[in-house]
Amino acid sequence: MLDFTGLRILVLGDVMLDRFLYGEVERISPEAPVPVVRLRETRAMPGGAGNVARNIAALGGTAVLVGLRGRDAAAAELATLLAADPRITDGMVESATRPTICKMRVIAGTQQVARLDDEVAVPADAAEAAALIAAIRHALPGCAALILSDYAKGVLSPAVVEATIAAARGAGVPVLADPKSDDFALYRGADVLTPNARELARAARLSTRTEDEVATAARAVMGPAGIAALLCTRAEKGMMLVRADGSVASVPAEAREVFDVSGAGDTVIATLALAHAAGRPLEAAMSIANTAAGIVVGKLGTATVSAEELAHALHAAGGGVNGDALLDRDAAQRLVREWRAHGLRVGFTNGCFDILHAGHVALLSAARRRCDRLVVGLNSDESVARLKGPSRPINPLADRAAVLAALAAVDAVVPFAEDTPLELIRALMPDVLVKGADYTLDRVVGAEIVQAAGGEVALVELLPGRSTTGIVAKARG
Repeated sequence: MLDFTGLRILVLGDVMLDRFLYGEVERISPEAPVPVVRLRETRAMPGGAGNVARNIAALGGTAVLVGLRGRDAAAAELATLLAADPRITDGMVESATRPTICKMRVIAGTQQVARLDDEVAVPADAAEAAALIAAIRHALPGCAALILSDYAKGVLSPAVVEATIAAARGAGVPVLADPKSDDFALYRGADVLTPNARELARAARLSTRTEDEVATAARAVMGPAGIAALLCTRAEKGMMLVRADGSVASVPAEAREVFDVSGAGDTVIATLALAHAAGRPLEAAMSIANTAAGIVVGKLGTATVSAEELAHALHAAGGGVNGDALLDRDAAQRLVREWRAHGLRVGFTNGCFDILHAGHVALLSAARRRCDRLVVGLNSDESVARLKGPSRPINPLADRAAVLAALAAVDAVVPFAEDTPLELIRALMPDVLVKGADYTLDRVVGAEIVQAAGGEVALVELLPGRSTTGIVAKARG
């Protein structure tokens, strides 16, 4: 059971204000060969090291965020955003000479079409460095881990990094660093580095295309830099952990689809730090972080992963049959709100799914093609018995849920005890409600309320001749 409550993680690094402008492209500008984006929504959130803190908070931990901000309107906006999250403590240092770093991304549909950066990327001066070191020393007591989030904007100067790692080691606090410098010796004394394959290749001046090459490159930089372990993120190839003792472990990527990789590294190091601080070995923590990364790249923008999403994904991946694959109604509502907050379209279908067959798989696959996330409402055992007779279900609720959750088309499974899923549909209010074409629109439970809320009802073709009742009859015949 994942529980990061009470874990306090100190985050030091380049903090930014991320702005996202969402819209749709309808034409090309007559003034220049560029798309005209019709703006429909604007969002702002802490980015860079701030996004690491947001991920820690979303997963149930507490983050103390230390970095530099200017004396400008962006700094005030950033402070307001940080104050809105009770799980983030604002330990920011004010700079008299540099502006608050701002990044503005323009997104049309699900595609990022432009990014504007407003920044001054110079090393922290003596006064800034002294203030940062003082802030770290003040915040360090009671922290379970320290994260160095380096975006090469100047906060993590050699003097700051050296003093910070020394303070953490003196306090017995593990240090994890997401590096940007090509010289990994900058992070000497860190317990774990989390470069991506390209960053590792630059630092080692070696290829990192294969697992053997990653291991060789990691060993080439770890020894001279005095690093105990290196976790290399390899995009679609997953992750690989190399320890100073020579041991190697790897996990394959888990993303079902990739909408946006912005901030995925932030999610990885935040989850890794929390899982390791909670007592997981680095190999197990890597697996948990890999699952979190697979979730976050399926969202638009600088996104986070909630504790609910991560726990559900881990249970589903494990194929548990003790109820682990099931979400209760409240948890499902939180998950749906989380998906919608990231611009994802939520679909819903339901059934008994007693003995899963090709017809079920075809229905679920067709439903998933109509949405970004699919919730399956699953009749409880008592509900199935009332609908199908006392000899059913063949498989109990937990088993049916485990099989459904293992399918790539299914993102969440929620039980309901009533004869129909009407109340569950009311609670979740899906964007699209899917049933088989053996139904007519007037017979689809929940159709009216979904359509009244602006949603869609889709009737999909079924494979002929497939039914659980037929399978049971044949088996008993």
